[in-house]
Amino acid sequence: MCMLLVVLAVSVQGETRTGESASISQAARRQEVSILDYSVGLMQLYREARLEDPQILAAYARAQAARDRRREALGGLLPQISASSTFSRNTRDAETDRTSYDTERYSVTLTQHIYNKVAWENYQESKSLARQGEFEAKDIHAEATVDLARRYFVALAAEDELELIMAERRATQRNLDRIKALYERQMAMVTDVLDLQARVDALAASELEARNQVEVSRQELAELVGRPVKENLSRIREDIELQAPPEQLEAWIDRAIAANPALKSRENALAAANAALRGGKGGHYPSLNLNLSGIRSDAGYDNNPAARYDNYSASVGVQVPIYSGGSTSARVRALQSDMTAAEQELESVRRQVVKETTSAYLTANSSVERIRASRNALESAKKSTVAAERGFQFGVVNAVDVLTSVKNEYEARRDLLKAKYDFVTNLLALNRWAGELSEQTIESVNVWLAHDGKARASKQGSAKE
Repeated sequence: MCMLLVVLAVSVQGETRTGESASISQAARRQEVSILDYSVGLMQLYREARLEDPQILAAYARAQAARDRRREALGGLLPQISASSTFSRNTRDAETDRTSYDTERYSVTLTQHIYNKVAWENYQESKSLARQGEFEAKDIHAEATVDLARRYFVALAAEDELELIMAERRATQRNLDRIKALYERQMAMVTDVLDLQARVDALAASELEARNQVEVSRQELAELVGRPVKENLSRIREDIELQAPPEQLEAWIDRAIAANPALKSRENALAAANAALRGGKGGHYPSLNLNLSGIRSDAGYDNNPAARYDNYSASVGVQVPIYSGGSTSARVRALQSDMTAAEQELESVRRQVVKETTSAYLTANSSVERIRASRNALESAKKSTVAAERGFQFGVVNAVDVLTSVKNEYEARRDLLKAKYDFVTNLLALNRWAGELSEQTIESVNVWLAHDGKARASKQGSAKE
């Protein structure tokens, strides 16, 4: 909305300077064009998704619930104070008379655990579960961020595919027009015309499919940010040299094992299972409680009227469990199995972290080499296309050779763009598994993107089109 107001203000100033009059509909069309020229970057979508992605919001809500349950468990260790009052209207019938009277009773009671292993271990378990919830929220947030980046570059790749298909179609159509002109002068074979025509028709069908894929990829972005994404997406700048991570793989693995939020979450889950097991064993332990109470009443035995009295008492109660039908021992065995399962889940996540960190690191490094190789392949393919077209003009090569050269050139363009997107995505995944994916990481990647909204996949090296 702010952008619309700025565009409208600029339009009004321009009209004032030139003295021209315009209708409301024309101003609206100018605003629409300006919005289409607006470019949205990864950082802006990240901030929107952080506030709109249901997975992220649900994860932080669960973390808050776990913190509240920790406070609930702490309350079980603190003094429990209760008060009660009773007002009675009594009627007493005797052989000689009938009497009605009122009685009142007030009481205040305080109970405090002196030793209760079950309550203490429940509190320790709740603390571990609260920390587990916090790390789970961080892990889901990091995974959602990588998913957003992946969808962002999938959307870019879909637009690249559409633009490259359109550019290849224009280039192939241009060659088809040349062939038709030569064929009319009986200087080309009909097979050349048919081959190029078939390729143009195939590209027309591919263009329709590519347009549908662009819309699908935009809808996948809208699913995360909660609104339609109509703006142009910022593309990777050409003046940025993408480089592999400087640290060695072992350093990234050590960092991931020390800081990965999913691994930290499972570590706290194991600590919670251990506390639960200790609490289960505490069912065999005695408990010691302190009780303080005060009573004021004017009701005597059998609710008979009596002089008002105050009664204050302090007591220490000991409860020793003797036999509960074997339920306590069964619960301990079940909790022991739960702790074993938590240990195995922790080991499973640890192995996954090592595997994913290694995969992201190696893929990011290989992507840098692929970018370099794809750039060289594109330069060679462009030269091959120029040579093929010139050779066709002199009758050295046929139309099929030109068609193949053009096709190879645009495949090289696709490979180069895909290699760049794969590198950025894997670099974010590497930081995600290492526990270092943050807003600053997204901001660093966002610097690599051009924000003018005018970059196009087929722009580079396509002046001849």
